[in-house]
Amino acid sequence: MDQDLLAALDIGGTKIAGALVDDRGRLLLRTRRPTPAREPGQGVMRAVAEVLCELRASAQWPRVAALGIGSAGPVDARRGTVSPVNIPGWRDYPLVAGVRAAVGGMPVTLVGDGVAITAAEHWQGAARGRDNALCMVVSTGVGGGLVLDGRLHPGPTGNAGHIGHISVDLDGDPCPCGARGCVEGLASGPNIARRAVANGWRPGPGGDTSARGVAAAARAGDPVAVASFERAARALAAGIAATATLAEIEIAVVGGGVAQAGEVLFAPLRRALGEYATLSFARGLEVVPAGTGTEAGLVGAAAACREALGWPV
Repeated sequence: MDQDLLAALDIGGTKIAGALVDDRGRLLLRTRRPTPAREPGQGVMRAVAEVLCELRASAQWPRVAALGIGSAGPVDARRGTVSPVNIPGWRDYPLVAGVRAAVGGMPVTLVGDGVAITAAEHWQGAARGRDNALCMVVSTGVGGGLVLDGRLHPGPTGNAGHIGHISVDLDGDPCPCGARGCVEGLASGPNIARRAVANGWRPGPGGDTSARGVAAAARAGDPVAVASFERAARALAAGIAATATLAEIEIAVVGGGVAQAGEVLFAPLRRALGEYATLSFARGLEVVPAGTGTEAGLVGAAAACREALGWPV
């Protein structure tokens, strides 16, 4: 039987998802478990092992050649370890060794979740056919990755393009990463909602205090909700412009739950980008919504693995 499939893991602070992925990016089988983020490291690893066990029970498992992991970061692909900010139970946790032992020693590729989503967008989404791109996920956190000269650029440790921890406010609030004024602290979903509530916004009859609720209020014209999204958009624009200035990207792809706000986010983002991306080689930068949907992390983990194996993407 040909080994023409890849297994994929998408590991975040709220869920651990797994899938078998074919050569067209289709998920043939998927499973997930909640992430016991506050448990010790072995507790989180047990949830990973349960996902892997379900994948290995599939009749299609013998077709699997390798496994890709996209994990919340930071990750260290050289050492095979992860230290996700939003999974306190894992610090320098030897994830690759644990996964490899669970799947019989097959090849394992580890990248940060932002890099995984970038791989998905370059293979199947809005960055397809583009040689130089920044792809971002704006959700509970803000992550990203780079495509340079037509190839995924994970960097030596698998974290390149981690735009969420560029500082855009030198005197801003402390970030859990240890810096101040990070993009994530201004533009992530929880921080959009927190800022709106702090400035007097209150949810409607449904009581939705998340960024989704703030987006709905902004669409209805609530000025506090609008201002919170505009502040997030400016932070994103500053980070995107900095990346364009350094790397001459031609397109920025924005996905994740916050991007589901649509023009509530993208309209002020494009306006602010015009103020920050002012050099001649950065002014033509496009900003577009992601195209790969909610399973981008799994598709991207497989895409990063394909590239590591030298398979076509």
